[in-house]
Amino acid sequence: MDFYYLPGSSPCRSVIMTAKAVGVELNKKLLNLQEGEHLKPEFLKINPQHTIPTLVDNGFSLWESRAILVYLVEKYGKTDSLYPKCPKKRALINQRLYFDMGTLYQSFANYYYPQVFAKAPADPEAFKKIEAAFDFLNTFLEGQEYAAGDTLTVADIALVASVSTFEVAGFDISKYANVNKWYENAKKVTPGWDENWAGCLEFKKYFD
Repeated sequence: MDFYYLPGSSPCRSVIMTAKAVGVELNKKLLNLQEGEHLKPEFLKINPQHTIPTLVDNGFSLWESRAILVYLVEKYGKTDSLYPKCPKKRALINQRLYFDMGTLYQSFANYYYPQVFAKAPADPEAFKKIEAAFDFLNTFLEGQEYAAGDTLTVADIALVASVSTFEVAGFDISKYANVNKWYENAKKVTPGWDENWAGCLEFKKYFD
């Protein structure tokens, strides 16, 4: 199973952790975006949107990390615990995944990417969106050990990939007590956490 990725990428790290959780071995292929490797014809055939992460499983190509997480669990999970078949449990996980994509991680991209990649000044309004996203997550986690239900799911894996990226960017997670408590537990119980953190440290060089 070929996996096109960069170790510093939060979405890529979420796939690595999920693969670890279901016991799937990834044939990791580094893609150098700065060299334009994602725009080469051979990669465009695999993924015309030329994004990472991209998974190729026996000729089947898939991108968008959260879609990949669900696919891995549905196809290779020995149980459905990471993405239960119960419609209500699954709906809650989906909500958290969409929140991660459209609100939490989006706030990271909107605030930090212009500073890191375009040397733009910090935008205070964009920073407020980060704080609002963490306020929401803090509310979701009130009285909860996990992000969606009573056990570890792909929602936790996606969110821990994002939250750990905020940590290495210097965002103070400790101000959000529920998030902080959840995060400390997630570090201990999420398969592949060590590789996730190694990728975070690689991404951290952009902030040093």
